Amino acid sequence: MNLKLGNINIKDIKFGKKASLKDGVLNLVEKELEALVLSDENISSVKFDIAKPGESTRIMPVKDVIEPRTKVSGNGDIFPGVISKVDTVGSGVTHVLKGAAVVTTGQVVGFQEGIIDMSGLGAEYTPFSKTINIVADFTPVKGLTPHKYEESLRKAGLKLAYEIGKLGRDVTPDEVKEYEFLPLLESVQKYPNLPKVGYVQMLQSQGLLHDTYVYGIDMKLSLTTMLSPTEIFDGAILSGNCVSACDKNTTYHHQNNPVITDMFEAHGKTINFCAMIITNENVFLMDKQRSSDWTAKLTKYLGLDGAIISQEGFGNPDTDLIMNCKKVEGMGVKTVIITDEYAGREGTSQSLADADPSADAVVTGGNANQVVTLPPLKKLIGSTSHVEKIAGGFKGNMAKDGSITVEIQAIIGATNEMGFNKMSAR
Repeated sequence: MNLKLGNINIKDIKFGKKASLKDGVLNLVEKELEALVLSDENISSVKFDIAKPGESTRIMPVKDVIEPRTKVSGNGDIFPGVISKVDTVGSGVTHVLKGAAVVTTGQVVGFQEGIIDMSGLGAEYTPFSKTINIVADFTPVKGLTPHKYEESLRKAGLKLAYEIGKLGRDVTPDEVKEYEFLPLLESVQKYPNLPKVGYVQMLQSQGLLHDTYVYGIDMKLSLTTMLSPTEIFDGAILSGNCVSACDKNTTYHHQNNPVITDMFEAHGKTINFCAMIITNENVFLMDKQRSSDWTAKLTKYLGLDGAIISQEGFGNPDTDLIMNCKKVEGMGVKTVIITDEYAGREGTSQSLADADPSADAVVTGGNANQVVTLPPLKKLIGSTSHVEKIAGGFKGNMAKDGSITVEIQAIIGATNEMGFNKMSAR
């Protein structure tokens, strides 16, 4: 597959009377966005706001972050299987509203949702303090079940990103990046002297609002499989997770997966990036064994020399991670795993819930139990009603002046296990 990503640099976002995108300024009409959201009978109201880098603004609790993109040419459309038809994507031309993001908040269904601070200490831990955020604050209709509301909230964010992204369809990009992903045999023939390297991406799929969707299907219903990494740029993988904010992969993380972009950067130079494998994370031991067996078999079948394995989450998924690592290494394929740590507030506890000698090449996104005090900010979008219950919070953690003391696991993307953050150690 061959995909061109045309980045349109967004310099500012405003609300106005007519939707447009010109000279890097994105103009949106609130009433149009509201009508789009309220077409879902499960949502009773929505409020919109814009949060810009450097402002004294706190957004919480955050459900998802999505980058507006639009398909200009090629097969299919953005967010296949959910917003658009189930067509294979990942080829042609896609325009990206780079620097803009849709953020969903409000009465969310889980208490593990996170914080985005646009300035202060908290801003240093999240990449979304650097984006201009269109924030949608939702209220559900009364009596709606949590799972049904989660679905409506998730789809509403995607609808907004899809419609906003279309404003960039006829705009000339500021930068175009091209990604080519060849069939395996062609790739090996083209780069016969380079090591064959694949990426194994573990997707959170443990149920109970811990879901990731691939072409609209919950990944826990699938076995380990393959796709082109360019498909992910077009929104083939979407977040449906209500998990700890620090290592939760939002939809934006998937759209901008840095493991994929870095492997493409090295492709044809130091490695032959020739395989993309996705696998799920499971609750029961038998399911973990089945999925990790399939992962290892695929790496062997594809003849890989090495593989990068990234996980999502911590604790229970650590077992899936180590199983994948151990079995892939057992096939003679060298691995590097990407994770984060829950090593206790003093950093003295065991970092992972599982371990094996084969996991001897590890990149960590940091210790999620590290404690910080976020300063009071002037503006709040959303609510602090669950500040004590949020993962990383505790009773009495919000002071009278509005400052919040939390573990950094409460901050969206703080220890992201794709490496989409600023902290790392080798």
